Amino acid sequence: MSAAMDDAALAAHLAETAGRILLTVRDSGLFAGKALGKAGDQVANQFLIDALREQRPDDGILSEESKDTPERLAKSRVWIVDPLDGTREYGEGRVDWAVHVALAIDGVARVGAVALPGLDGGVVLATDRAGPLPAAASRPRLAVSRTRPAQEALAVAESLGAELVPMGSAGAKAMAVVRGEVDIYLHSGGQYEWDSAAPAAVALAHGLHASRIDGAPLVYNQRDVAMPDLLICRKEMAESLVAACRNPDTKGRDE
Repeated sequence: MSAAMDDAALAAHLAETAGRILLTVRDSGLFAGKALGKAGDQVANQFLIDALREQRPDDGILSEESKDTPERLAKSRVWIVDPLDGTREYGEGRVDWAVHVALAIDGVARVGAVALPGLDGGVVLATDRAGPLPAAASRPRLAVSRTRPAQEALAVAESLGAELVPMGSAGAKAMAVVRGEVDIYLHSGGQYEWDSAAPAAVALAHGLHASRIDGAPLVYNQRDVAMPDLLICRKEMAESLVAACRNPDTKGRDE
């Protein structure tokens, strides 16, 4: 790989390659269940960290699977990665898991790629590969957790008459909006920066809305990496969704 590869191309290449590594680990037949998830997390993380240190030695790194250090806080450019988003789905042999690679510049997720390796042939959605959005459905569709749908999301769906679409990881749900499989991804049960940085960057590049559920901007490379909530949706829906989230009947509920 050339060191001159631009940031967006690098993010996409890293996410795609990490996804292939994860498939190889799963297809080896040497691990199962939680052991498979642990092995996948560790192998994919090691690859991403080593590759970023080689390709972008002056940048900071924040990864779910590496010990955080304060050095990144002094960096303008920080890579934020989730080597395996949806460990449970990966370990169960499902397709709704993802790899996240994002670059935050001065706190804003400017560059990102989300790989969905489990889909046929593998799919990578990235900030430099934006295309037109598919047409919206006549009835709004809202992606929710297949195991623990957030009560706030359920209440908002009820208020809008939206169809619920259960699926796995955060990246899979966010990319379902980009791919036109759903119209809304609303999460209020607690996340971290690595859960949303790449999905938000990709969503914004595709012309979608991405924010906190109260409409506040998403700010990254913070000392506290908790990112409790997330809203990704079509722009024309954003105002009504934020208003619904502020409704006392829905505000403040968790998964």
